[in-house]
Amino acid sequence: MKKKDRQPKQYARLTHPLVRDSKGALRRASWDEALDRAAAGFRQATQTYGPDAFAMLSCARATNEMNYVAQKFTRVVMGTNNVDSCNRTCHAPSVAGLSAAFGSGGGTSSYEEVEDTDLILMWGSNARFAHPIFFHHVLKGIRNGARMYAVDPRRTSTAEWAEGWLGLNVGTDIPLAHAIGREIIHAGLVNRAFVERATSGFAQYAELVEPWTLSAAEKVTGVPAAAIRELAHAYATAERAQLCWTLGITEHHNGTDNVRALINLALLTGHVGRYGAGVQPLRGQNNVQGGGDMGAIPNRLPGFQDILDPVARGKFERTWETVIQPRYGMTLTEMFEAMESRELRAVYCIGENPAQSEADSEQAMRRLAALDHLVVQDIFLTKTAQLADVVLPATAAWAETDGTTTNSERRVQRVRAAVKPPGEAREDIDIICALAGRLGHGGHAWKFADSEAVWNELRALSPDHYGMTYDRLEEHQGLQWPCPDTDRLPSTFLHARLWETDPERRGPAAPFGLVLHDPPVDLTDEDYPLRLTTGRRLDSYNTGVQSGSFASPLRRGEYIELCPEDAAAYGVEVGEEVRVSSRRGAVTAPVWVDPGLRPGLAFMTMHFPDEVDTNQLTIEANCPIAGTAEFKASAIRIEKLDLRGDVGKQVPAWT
Repeated sequence: MKKKDRQPKQYARLTHPLVRDSKGALRRASWDEALDRAAAGFRQATQTYGPDAFAMLSCARATNEMNYVAQKFTRVVMGTNNVDSCNRTCHAPSVAGLSAAFGSGGGTSSYEEVEDTDLILMWGSNARFAHPIFFHHVLKGIRNGARMYAVDPRRTSTAEWAEGWLGLNVGTDIPLAHAIGREIIHAGLVNRAFVERATSGFAQYAELVEPWTLSAAEKVTGVPAAAIRELAHAYATAERAQLCWTLGITEHHNGTDNVRALINLALLTGHVGRYGAGVQPLRGQNNVQGGGDMGAIPNRLPGFQDILDPVARGKFERTWETVIQPRYGMTLTEMFEAMESRELRAVYCIGENPAQSEADSEQAMRRLAALDHLVVQDIFLTKTAQLADVVLPATAAWAETDGTTTNSERRVQRVRAAVKPPGEAREDIDIICALAGRLGHGGHAWKFADSEAVWNELRALSPDHYGMTYDRLEEHQGLQWPCPDTDRLPSTFLHARLWETDPERRGPAAPFGLVLHDPPVDLTDEDYPLRLTTGRRLDSYNTGVQSGSFASPLRRGEYIELCPEDAAAYGVEVGEEVRVSSRRGAVTAPVWVDPGLRPGLAFMTMHFPDEVDTNQLTIEANCPIAGTAEFKASAIRIEKLDLRGDVGKQVPAWT
């Protein structure tokens, strides 16, 4: 394959609505025809099969205001709580784990605090590539004297900056965390005052981790006992420490348990609730935090208010003049399962590309194609949009829309339209409201003068956002939630209450998570001897639909990356095409040799699915709590190709 053939496909910008004709092809349509067709399909599905036959996929790249209106449309117009977004694909375990420990699903610290901390622990995170803006703060922290440790199966670009790298086996994060916790306990480094005052379940936790001695953990994780001990002592004795993680922790079948295991370490040492000390999941998209905050998830109303809480639900019902179902809706994972069972018949997909971003992508495509009615609202004709019955051209939230977004540190910031949208493309909120009107909801509740009017409705319903007027957001260049007051600035960090001596002011204790080691579902064996893990590169973004249109001197297309030992054992060279197979599918990809990998471990990205569809290989083994799939741990084999491109002999992996 020539290098130019490995560049991502370029997608043309959508400039006018499309509808599927009687011959099965998408053709140009007027806005009235497209909106009428979209509304008719939703109406038909819900009238025939009930409101839960509909689902909304909202967008983590669109504004808070759009996500607020999208979830309101789902609950008020369609009468269901079936709304979710790509948060489910990546950081839903972070939200679930943080909520279980602290009652709040956001990271506890600000980016600034990473610059002023004493120790930075990057766990399952190649932030240098995946979160380059945040990593600038990390570099400032290192420059200011902070020590950094990296825990990652690969020796990544991030790990190269670390004082210590712990290269663990994929899927052994819990044993490693438990061994660190046990060592902290046995070394007498527990912050006893904090644990006794602010936590619960310590005795059970200590009993749980007791078997995970340094030597026992070394056998399972592959990390030398001395390195585990060094990290345990460094983290526990630091005055302030920041523990940061990304998808290397969450994209597992037990992702929520992984998050709880890391939070346990912060509870043991008191590294939470203080300036410079906290736990921080790093979000990969500009508004994945905000989408959840706005209620574009199946179990929470805007402001992270539980749908099962009758007081919270009643407040929204009075404002929206509707009745909200007192039960949780479907997660993204459950939606795809419901497509298979035909419980789900109609989907409104805004700005997402699940046909290529979901694990086991061939299955995802088949399920989407089987829907009775699929409406896609996007800026490009993605693979998902190509399956749609109606395609609605929207504005690009980052350049053509006014509103706000919320980043990983819970900071709400203004975004403003800088250019006019092309052709007939319309604002997301205008499109949603037009559909609401066609479905019998055309009153004042669906007429917004501008994005600020939407934001003010949200502020009136969410105490955490009430103090964030547009004027204040502009004045302070963003504010972090919770911000309940219009006359005071919010704290940069969460959970200072845990340090209060007064029990009433301290509030609920933070419980230790009693989680067990559970190895990856897709086991390696003689037929599939390599462990494939996936991730991102600096030059590309997600499924490549947006980044593929822009040239980058760093971009080299998709490869199957192997360590030098495995490349030698298979007799393959850089650039040589091989067949990569899992128990679900197979792709052909060229080889790249990366000395940062260890024997038995391979790496690929999801950035080039039109050329090499990596997600044909990944497994839909989902976290039972958060619904996130195990993208990080697939079993694969590679086979050499003969000169015709046919599969040749499989060579055993290096041992």
